[in-house]
Amino acid sequence: MSARVTLATARRVLAQLRRDRRTLALIFVVPSALLALLRYVFDAQPEAFERIAPPLVGVLPLIIMFLVSSIAMLRERTTGTLERLMSMPGSKLDLLVGYGLAFAVVAAVQGALTAGTAFGLLDVETAGPAWAVVALAIANALVGMALGLLLSAFARSEFQAIQFMPAFLLPQLLLAGLFVERERMPELLQGVADALPLTYAYDALTRIAADDLAGRLWLDVGVICGCIVLALVLGAATLRRRTA
Repeated sequence: MSARVTLATARRVLAQLRRDRRTLALIFVVPSALLALLRYVFDAQPEAFERIAPPLVGVLPLIIMFLVSSIAMLRERTTGTLERLMSMPGSKLDLLVGYGLAFAVVAAVQGALTAGTAFGLLDVETAGPAWAVVALAIANALVGMALGLLLSAFARSEFQAIQFMPAFLLPQLLLAGLFVERERMPELLQGVADALPLTYAYDALTRIAADDLAGRLWLDVGVICGCIVLALVLGAATLRRRTA
C-alpha cells in the first residue's frame, strides 16, 4: 500500500463532499433531526424512547453512511473517475482505503453530532458510559460505509444503489431486535439474524446502554470490526482495471 496514494484519494473525496451541501445536510443533520422527531413522537411514552434512543444513535449513522457511500462510489465508477485513478500507480486497496479513510472522518463527525444531540439536547440517559455509545456510533457508521462501498459494485445506477437500502438494510433492522426482541422470534429468524452485521451493532449498543460490559459485548465489537475489514477487502476485489 502507498500512504501517498491513500491520503491523496481521501483528500479528494473530502473536497468533493465539502462542496456538496445537500449530502452534508443528509449526513450531519438528518440523524439528529430523526432522533428529535422520535423524541416528540414518544412524548407520552418517555420510557419507550429511552429504550430505543441509544441503539438508534448508532443505527441511524450506519444507514445514512451506507446510502451516501454506495451512491458516491457508484458515481465514481459510472463517470469513469475510478477507472482513471486505477490507471495510475497504486493498488486497488490504496484507492478503497482512501475512500474509507475519507468517509471515516465524516462518520466520526456524524457519530459525535448524533450522540451529542441525544445526550446533550434530548436528555437521553444510559446506564453505561456515554463515550462508549459515541465510539460504537462511529464504528457502526464505518460498517455502513464499508458495506456501501462493497454493494455499490452490484448497482448500475443510483436508483439501483438506493434499492439496496430497503432490500439489504431494512430486513436487518427488522431482525435486529429494535421492534421485537429476537428471543420472541421464530428460531429460523433468530438464525438469520445471527448472520447479519446489524444484529451485532444493535446488541453492542443495547449492552452499553444497560452497562452490560461482559464478554458478549467484546464479541459484538469484534464482529463489527471484522465486518468493516471484510467489506473493504471484498470491495477491493470488485475493482477491475480495464484494458484497451
